[in-house]
Amino acid sequence: MLDRLRRLLPHGQSKRLAVFVDGPNLLRKEFGIDLETIKKEAQKFGSIKIGKVYLNQFASEKLVEAAVNQGFVPVISTTDVDVVMACDATEAAFNESIDVVVFATRDSDFLPALIKAKEHGKETVAMMAEEMSAAALKNTADKVVFLRGRRSGEVKAEEKK
Repeated sequence: MLDRLRRLLPHGQSKRLAVFVDGPNLLRKEFGIDLETIKKEAQKFGSIKIGKVYLNQFASEKLVEAAVNQGFVPVISTTDVDVVMACDATEAAFNESIDVVVFATRDSDFLPALIKAKEHGKETVAMMAEEMSAAALKNTADKVVFLRGRRSGEVKAEEKK
C-alpha cells in the first residue's frame, strides 16, 4: 500500500501529515516534551497540513499561545479531550489530502482511530513519551517515535520500527 502511495505522489513531493497531540497526556512538566519537539519530529515524515493540540479547559494561556506559535490549532474541550481527538483523527482517515496520521500521546485510547486510518491506506505514526506507553498503539502503528524530554539541556527522539 505504501509503495502505491509513493507512486501517486509527484517526485519530490513530501507526504501530507495530520498531527494530533494529546496535550493533557503528553505536554506535562515531568516529561519535558514541548510542541517544538513534536513538530520537528513530525516533519521528518512530511509536511504538516493539519496540526491540532487538544487541551482541556484548565490549560494555561501560555500553553494555548505556544500551540498557536508552533502553527498548531488549539482545540479546547470541556469534556474528554480523547473523544474529540479521536473523532478528528478518524475524520482525517477519510481525507484524501492526508497521507500520514500522527498520534502524539501516551495511551491506547486512539487505537480504533489509528486502525481506521490504516484501513483507509494512511501511514500511521505514534509519538510517545516513553517505551512503556500505549503498548497497543505502539504495536499497531507503522512507525513509532519515542520522544525524550529536556534532560541536561538536550531533546532527543528515537525512532523505532
